[in-house]
Amino acid sequence: MSGLSVQDVNVRYGARRVIEGLSLPELHAGEVTVLAGPNAAGKSTLLRAIAQLAPYQGRIALGDEDLARLPANRRAKVVGFMPQTLPSASTLIVLESVIAALRAGGQLGIHDAESRVMAVLERLGIADLALERLEQLSGGQRQMVSLAQAIVRDPRLLLLDEPTSALDLARQVRLLAELRRLAAEGRVVIAVLHDLGLAARWADRIVVLEHGRLHASGAPEQVLTPAMLAQVYGVEARVERCSMGRLTVMIDAERA
Repeated sequence: MSGLSVQDVNVRYGARRVIEGLSLPELHAGEVTVLAGPNAAGKSTLLRAIAQLAPYQGRIALGDEDLARLPANRRAKVVGFMPQTLPSASTLIVLESVIAALRAGGQLGIHDAESRVMAVLERLGIADLALERLEQLSGGQRQMVSLAQAIVRDPRLLLLDEPTSALDLARQVRLLAELRRLAAEGRVVIAVLHDLGLAARWADRIVVLEHGRLHASGAPEQVLTPAMLAQVYGVEARVERCSMGRLTVMIDAERA
């Protein structure tokens, strides 16, 4: 299974360099990778660069395919992107919005498109929302619809920007468990998460960014350390195992 390669990537916004000379170890298919780091570390910017939604210098490739060189319709089939929020003012119903996302990757008959979309909505547990207007949905419901739009074309690379931010606890578990299943089917899955407790529980790999550079990359137990939390996040913290043996992160205080 082909992985994602990020080599010597630089991103500027005007005169400000947001990501500088960033190279990552290969991000493997079959794994969930979490991008972590404090605010303004470059997480969302990197995700948008990988999705080819932000201009950059360097090379980002999925297997042997340079994503910047792919035709738009080919890239739409290969890459699925879930933004932080969907526009709330849309008059489309959920079914129409996900069909539109599906057909962005190529032509598909309306009957086949509806069947495929309903299967995805069923998979995510939101089939009951199919005929609801996006503008009438809660923020959490819109996030689940956004995930449906991202996966409906069956992409090899799935990118998610703060996918749990508007979800209640049950929906968080459902979404993150679904990401694990999607990865297990052979995809590269990369998500920006602020909640390090969720990252510790669900990620195979955590990539920590600091000021647009790579600070650490590895399994959660390798990356989530009191020393890293002190240096990167500026907090005094403990990293321990709970009664079920799962890694937990407990923040005690801001560093003086």
